[in-house]
Amino acid sequence: MVKGIMNKILIKRANEHQDKTVLLNGWVYNSRRSGKIGFLMLRDGTGIIQCIVVKNDVGEEKFEQFKRLTQETSISVSGKIVKNDRAPGGFEIQTSDFTIHQISVDYPITPKEHGTEFLMSNRHLWLRSKRQNAIIKIRHQIIKATRDFFDSHDFTLVDTPLLTPNVCEGTTTLFETDYYGEKVFLAQSGQLYGEANAFAMGRQYNFGPTFRAEKSKTRRHLLEFWMVEPEITYCDLNENMEWAENMLAYIVAQVLEHKSEELAILERDISVLEKITAPFPRVSYTDCVEILKKGGFDFEWGGDFGSPEESYISQQFDKPVIIHRYPAEIKAFYMKRDSENEDLVLGMDILAPEGYGEIIGGSEREADYDTLLKRLKEDDLPVEEFQWYLDLRRYGSVPHAGFGMGIERTVSWICKLPHVRETIPFPRMHGRLRP
Repeated sequence: MVKGIMNKILIKRANEHQDKTVLLNGWVYNSRRSGKIGFLMLRDGTGIIQCIVVKNDVGEEKFEQFKRLTQETSISVSGKIVKNDRAPGGFEIQTSDFTIHQISVDYPITPKEHGTEFLMSNRHLWLRSKRQNAIIKIRHQIIKATRDFFDSHDFTLVDTPLLTPNVCEGTTTLFETDYYGEKVFLAQSGQLYGEANAFAMGRQYNFGPTFRAEKSKTRRHLLEFWMVEPEITYCDLNENMEWAENMLAYIVAQVLEHKSEELAILERDISVLEKITAPFPRVSYTDCVEILKKGGFDFEWGGDFGSPEESYISQQFDKPVIIHRYPAEIKAFYMKRDSENEDLVLGMDILAPEGYGEIIGGSEREADYDTLLKRLKEDDLPVEEFQWYLDLRRYGSVPHAGFGMGIERTVSWICKLPHVRETIPFPRMHGRLRP
């Protein structure tokens, strides 16, 4: 084992320990040597640091061991941290000793180019790459910023069930399973339960995995994805849009502040992100139809926007754009109708710029018992399964609203990724269940 002072640190903290002898644990990113001097790039998940291995310092036996190091060999290194402006991160390790834990043999992901199918089949190893590491860290920051935003505005995190007999977003995208002889579904959304939570807490958000059995193979679809869903009582559509845009602007600002190195690894143009400040432009669905027609789309009022339409609309703005007041026929039963036009709902979507399309969807909710009951019957939904939901309109109903933000689509846009499969450690897509 490595001997000496056991001051175990993380690579990201190396600058705090200049001229001190430390212990680093990690994996070989790569190594090379020139004569009696070796250069080891060590990664530990928090960063990469250069370790200088001199034969006269470690001895002939250790230097021979150094020659055997391969990519992803697990290793512990001890030595002194010294300043070196030419080294990655500005610091390096003058190695005094090291211990090899396990030699990695024939690591499959090499510096050469690999096809997407190969990388997806080796996703458990692909996550170790510098690019994937950066994406996952940015994802972490997005999630942290989201929770910090709501926590700092008196929202309470309340969990919602993943198994439910209730349909929220339509009956064609449900994963069905057996619950002791009863048919239930994996949750498409926690929203309905989130409304009950809001009537108890005032402001709540639920945050967890959601499931849609879609057979889409686009760059924007996953079968399992994570969503944050706030619900706010005494809130109308306009205030709902304000909450959404302020949250999104805060998230982007936090990523810019804390993950600049990761954005640089991805070669992300941050000047685009620096423009993301509230308020966002707000355009009605009807006006968006005109934008599409002027852009050469054969699109009729009343249709739902698909990926091509959303991408085109979002490309007309350098900020996220809020589209509001959709046709009632294409939206869910719980959305409140516009009092000035019953053919419209008080719903909204936020489309990310640069052609990334919808990342947030929400609405003001129908607060009247009789109207909600009528909508359930019109949509041919089992009223008995929604009795608890109707109770919310029986006992102290108030105007309320909320929205859902898909984490993976948000990560995809902020990182400017070509496909949503890179935004989550182990993506579940149509035809992809392993690893």
